[in-house]
Amino acid sequence: MATEPPFVLLHGGRHGGWCWKRVAPRLRAAGHEVFTPTLTGLGERRHLLSPAIDLEVHVADLLGVFEAEELDDVVLVAHSYGGVVASRALQSLRERVRSFVLLDAHMPAEGQAVFDLVNPDKVQRMKQLIATEGDGWYVPVMDAKWWGLTDEEDIRWVNSRVTPQPARTYTDPVGRTDYARTHPYTFIECSDSALSGSEREWQRQRATKSPDGIRHLMIDGCHDVMVTEPQALAEMLLSVTDAPTGRVHPG
Repeated sequence: MATEPPFVLLHGGRHGGWCWKRVAPRLRAAGHEVFTPTLTGLGERRHLLSPAIDLEVHVADLLGVFEAEELDDVVLVAHSYGGVVASRALQSLRERVRSFVLLDAHMPAEGQAVFDLVNPDKVQRMKQLIATEGDGWYVPVMDAKWWGLTDEEDIRWVNSRVTPQPARTYTDPVGRTDYARTHPYTFIECSDSALSGSEREWQRQRATKSPDGIRHLMIDGCHDVMVTEPQALAEMLLSVTDAPTGRVHPG
């Protein structure tokens, strides 16, 4: 009997592995192993938060999961900021990833920082908060409405779990990321996206130019769609487990 490929679900900024709590059981019910790591300083690992944490620390976290769990043939799903971490990690993971899925996530070019990819008005607000409430080195906790949540129960649940984000993970330029930019992947755009209009349009154009390699899908929901629409998201993720993995030309 064939073994279903494992999923690694990587959260975004100020979140943790907890954010997949409503999606992971649905994937497991379909026969998949599911791993939901939490990056250093976030979620249940918030006690490790420090000014020393940068993007490379989070990349090492993801690589460590693959090594410790001896993972191969993986469906790697990255949400929001997690797309930056995963794009960088793919330089080392290469053939161990079966399908790469960006869930309303950033894909940086070499030399870009996360703040280069976020809506300018949100960047300005976060920089102000870092300076005034984050001791100059972390992004403070923000209300869940920031990610488009409207249901009061969901808002309370997310607000009870979000944590500060080390600012260096947003301001440090990333290193080499060409692997993710030259291989097929699936980009899932939320209808109420938190990405900038230019970044969403760039992803759409890439999918148009490489119809056999890059897929652009839409899902109805806010940026934290794993919280608000877990069933719809789980079904969509199950549908992309056999996405192509061969090399394509850069868009």
